[in-house]
Amino acid sequence: MATFLYKLGRLTFRRRGFVALIWAALLAVAGVGFATASTDTSNSFSIPGTEAQRAFDLLEERNPGMSADGATARVVFQAPGKEKVTDPANKAEISGIVKELRSGSQQIAQVADPFQVKAVSQDGSTAYISVSYKVSSMELTEATRDSLEDVGKEAQKSGMKVEIGGDALQVMPHTGTAEVIGVAIAAVVLVITFGSLVAAGLSLLTALIGVAIGVGTITALADVLDLGSTTAILATMIGLAVGIDYALFIVSRYRAELAEGREHEEAAGRAVGTAGSAVVFAGLTVVIALAGLSVVNIPMLTKMGLAAAGAVAVAVLIALTLVPAALGFAGKRIMGRKARAAAEQEESPDAKPNMGTRWARFVLRKPVWVMLVGVLGLGVIAVPAASLEMGLPDDGAQPKSTTQRQAYDMLSDGFGPGFNGPLMVVVDTRNSSDGKAAAGRVAEEIESIGVSAVVPPVFNKAGDTATITVIPKDRPSSHATEEVVHGIRDAGKDVRADTGAEVLVTGATAMNIDFSQKMNDALLPYLALVVGLAFLLLMLVFRSILVPLKAALGFLLSVVAALGAVVAVFQWGWLGSL
Repeated sequence: MATFLYKLGRLTFRRRGFVALIWAALLAVAGVGFATASTDTSNSFSIPGTEAQRAFDLLEERNPGMSADGATARVVFQAPGKEKVTDPANKAEISGIVKELRSGSQQIAQVADPFQVKAVSQDGSTAYISVSYKVSSMELTEATRDSLEDVGKEAQKSGMKVEIGGDALQVMPHTGTAEVIGVAIAAVVLVITFGSLVAAGLSLLTALIGVAIGVGTITALADVLDLGSTTAILATMIGLAVGIDYALFIVSRYRAELAEGREHEEAAGRAVGTAGSAVVFAGLTVVIALAGLSVVNIPMLTKMGLAAAGAVAVAVLIALTLVPAALGFAGKRIMGRKARAAAEQEESPDAKPNMGTRWARFVLRKPVWVMLVGVLGLGVIAVPAASLEMGLPDDGAQPKSTTQRQAYDMLSDGFGPGFNGPLMVVVDTRNSSDGKAAAGRVAEEIESIGVSAVVPPVFNKAGDTATITVIPKDRPSSHATEEVVHGIRDAGKDVRADTGAEVLVTGATAMNIDFSQKMNDALLPYLALVVGLAFLLLMLVFRSILVPLKAALGFLLSVVAALGAVVAVFQWGWLGSL
């Protein structure tokens, strides 16, 4: 491969105008696709094979008007001072808000009046309006969200405290300021690294071209391949990182070859033949890791991984072709004055070795001690990873300044912490001789588990599917609530054996629990797949077992240490104040 890449580097350097024209054409095509693509992207989220998803699918089939997996919102009201929300003025204000919400958007499926559904706390200080939507939170229009927020702002004029919770206000992240800041920081780092604006700009420019082609293609195909908006964001992040990294490899080696006195074309060929090999195999390992996300069997993650892998493939191709072509255009300017002076100083026999050289020599003098310190240090950091808990955050994880978090806290204070994570129990009675009796027994079994409240079963029009709303005693993300979900499912097995009715637990809380379990179950197979394939790839590269083994073990240790640090900080709260 090195010989092929050497020839490729020389060819692209020599035919740099033609190579630049090809990439410019690809960039133009991707740009046209981006500009003409539909702005409506799919952000559907499903977890095939889980009980919560099966329940959603069953409700969609048996009771489609219910919009069980649609977005929800809760407009929470808290009366000031010693007033109550049931006072005539406050009650009239809340009733007016109910009417306004019902006419606010075509995407709204139902708005529940708190005084009709008894959504008022016992002390009368707090009430909430439940709003359910026909579509998921990712499919809500900005107009729908704006109308919901405007209603909350208008209601605050009455003197009551009004906050809005639920996933209806959840919005997908968009590329913007963060990426611009990242590029600016990368530019500064590259200038410091190379000591040349031309070299830094070349690496950054080629990386940005790769990202633009990748993201433009993803956006153009988003409607056809059912890709969500987060797909392009992940591709941007990873594509930019590896694009700069791979260009850095080639440019650094090219400058080193020039410093040794080789001609420009020969230096480009050698740079691509040597550093290019590292780029190819590094890119392949990243592609394997991203494509390996399909092991989790969550469609959204699979699509994100494959799309990001495509962006990495583009970055590799650009590093092998466009970067050496750009080096041809840069000419002698690729070596800045400081870089030339530093190269001349390094060639001097009296030159002081730089920090990297001094560190390498130290490691070679004390390999055993360095390895022990590194392995033991990472091992200590990795210990908390044994307590890793994965899941999706709820409104209780939001900053206290947000309306979602304040609504969450108001509901917890007024109705109990479990009120923020209601469970939906679906009873399929089609195979039961007495559906109502079976659903009633399920409700009794749930009450015996120990929950805050159980709403009586509600059947669909066909009378073959019932839904039971269950309010746990504890917060949605607690172990106690997870035990309640497992308890209901265990009781459902007995009900099915006796009556033939199938019991399924769903809702946002149950979906989060199933997601966490699926991620936990997929972690080891994912690591085994990625490490195994990378191990085989490295065996082909180095024709050795020891080198790939060292790389695989080092990879695993670094990943587990990273997870351990995440657990210590974000789960245990160590150094949280920083």
